[in-house]
Amino acid sequence: MAERIKTLFSDNALRVLEKRYLRKDDAGTIIESPEEMLWRVAAGVAEAESSFGESKSGQTEWAVKFFNMMARLDFLPNSPTLMNAGTPRGQLSACFVLPIGDSMEDIFGALSATALVHKSGGGTGFNFSNVRPAGDRVRSTSGVASGPISFMELFDHTTEVVKQGGTRRGANMGILGVSHPDVLDFVKAKTEKGRLTNFNISVGIPDSFMEAVTLGADWDLINPRTGEKTGVVKASELWDLLIESAWKTGDPGVLFLDRIEAANTVPACGKLDCTNPCGEQPLLPYESCNLGSINLIQMADKRGEMDWTRLEETVRLAVRFLDDVIECNNYPLESIANITRGNRKIGLGIMGWAELLFARGLRYGSRESTELAGKVMGFIQKTGHEESESLSRARGTFPNWEGSVWHKQNRPMRNATVTTIAPTGTISLIAECSSGIEPVFALAYRRKAFDNDTLVYINSYLEDALNRLGEPSAGVFEKVLSSGTLTDADVPRSVKDIFVTAHDIPYSEHIQMQAAFQKYTDNAVSKTINLPNSAEVNDVRNAYLMSFESGCKGITIYRDRCKETQVLYMGAGEDEKAETAAIPGKGVKPRKRPSNLQGTTVKIRTSFGNLYLTLNLLSGKPFELFATLGKSGKDTQAHTEALGRLVSLSLRSGIPMKDVIEQLKGIGGSQPVFENDGIILSLPDAIAQGLERAMGETVEIARDDMCPSCGAPTIHAEGCVRCVSCDYSKCY
Repeated sequence: MAERIKTLFSDNALRVLEKRYLRKDDAGTIIESPEEMLWRVAAGVAEAESSFGESKSGQTEWAVKFFNMMARLDFLPNSPTLMNAGTPRGQLSACFVLPIGDSMEDIFGALSATALVHKSGGGTGFNFSNVRPAGDRVRSTSGVASGPISFMELFDHTTEVVKQGGTRRGANMGILGVSHPDVLDFVKAKTEKGRLTNFNISVGIPDSFMEAVTLGADWDLINPRTGEKTGVVKASELWDLLIESAWKTGDPGVLFLDRIEAANTVPACGKLDCTNPCGEQPLLPYESCNLGSINLIQMADKRGEMDWTRLEETVRLAVRFLDDVIECNNYPLESIANITRGNRKIGLGIMGWAELLFARGLRYGSRESTELAGKVMGFIQKTGHEESESLSRARGTFPNWEGSVWHKQNRPMRNATVTTIAPTGTISLIAECSSGIEPVFALAYRRKAFDNDTLVYINSYLEDALNRLGEPSAGVFEKVLSSGTLTDADVPRSVKDIFVTAHDIPYSEHIQMQAAFQKYTDNAVSKTINLPNSAEVNDVRNAYLMSFESGCKGITIYRDRCKETQVLYMGAGEDEKAETAAIPGKGVKPRKRPSNLQGTTVKIRTSFGNLYLTLNLLSGKPFELFATLGKSGKDTQAHTEALGRLVSLSLRSGIPMKDVIEQLKGIGGSQPVFENDGIILSLPDAIAQGLERAMGETVEIARDDMCPSCGAPTIHAEGCVRCVSCDYSKCY
């Protein structure tokens, strides 16, 4: 029997494993080591080999191969497989699509299935296009329908109360066809603060709509219940509304449905009109998929030269592993088991792409980098198809092979699809590499370690490059640490050109990279097109058009900090009156201060000394704030006092405390301080957190800044805020 190798997990990866993946007893005590976790997964998956006539010793041989592949960090499967393989739960799939019908029975049946899927650790995608529009007739009750968006909110609430494996909330994709009468409201849905926080949303777009946009033609809105036209809009005006909403909030994305359906390898089984939450896996109703990713930097030497033999061996072993996962999977519903086993779709992808480019000295988005993308992914796809064909000779084709695209090509295949580019959020943290095909988001950052220690992380490839230039000045490292990029650092242009981060890269090059990988990917590609905060609406419009023209199956953009400019639709209640009271020109003046007020004083540690905040109340409501810094310079104290006065003016003018906190909380500074279990990012952030403590309340904000768990930078990817260092994530 082959010998098991030792694991390569870093300290940071071990913390992620301990928090999320290692088994615990009822008291929450960890009861397995990382090596035992990998062996649990490897042995559990290898048990499937018995279904194909493998002996016990043969199963053990395959288990050792699977173990070594994961222990070397050459390949890791999706999170549910790491969590559940070899356990009684045994649900190993990451992606599910559930159909949504138009009856109450269909909708609530899907809701029940959603709860089961989320409980087991999977994410769900839905296409709500079959649900009749708001205001439409309901014959059974002689009433009117509430429409698909109202039912999406029901699914959103269910997601909020069901934890995945007891550790985190699930994620959803909500899709509505561009012909649905409610599409205008759908497009604007997430511009309303706090709405559909557990959903990514995308508009399903056929080629005919893109043609109508180009021609300036009308577009018909069709009632899905009757098939009748209910209205007409200008395609270009609907497109502009979609673009504007995406610019404001990052939602909705778009899915090019005709292109997705054209790649459907089993059209006799149904039409592809829905994907998983991150958009990379189009699936049929009730279908699930198992994903895994190869760590490309492990397939190359220090100069980034590919070891094609090792890559081929890893691809073949990974395809076998994922096919075994289908066999031993414990599906949450029989309907899911039937269609998944009928098509046996797998999704083999990559991670560590950014590091490979650094090692080769290639700029992300350059012509050479996109050419390499096609070469690498083309090799993986070709090898993966060959291995699937080889498995079919030993195990048989997938049951729905007849009538498939593969059948028409006279090519026996074990799996209807083989390749997918997934976002690899947490597994890339375990492997200590960049996620999916994304560029890096920071070249250096600080993070909280044990107690109040702060560790500095600098990209190892950048560090090597700087060392080759000679001893870099302390100023270079400080510049990189303060911004996470080389933009203002005193280094040669050749180094800056290679070591780019997500916001250094034009959207056109992001899209070209996505298209280069999509050309050789059976399913789809998860990729966030990052835009700077200064990007204009027309930039988003051009990005969406470019993604369509370049052959992508969909697009998701995120304009940096766009959530802070969120549009609010206020009701006619007290909150609206408070908002109106603070609007200039409305004739409302700040309330006068009484001679006596009572309040609360709190102390907060900052990098400038202790901050003392006194919040005074009037009639039980916040009225004014006094802010003082101990042992600070005159300028810093002046800034602090000015902030206190402005907060007081806001409160006396009727602006809700919550809104004041939201404006200040999360503002980053150059000298964060760790206090208790949290982090104080700056003086404004300290004032916001002090106000929360004084009021005994916490205001949740969503912001790409610094992780509340470890202090490292967070980034926005696929509808979620995710830490670049630990396993913290928050979807909204």
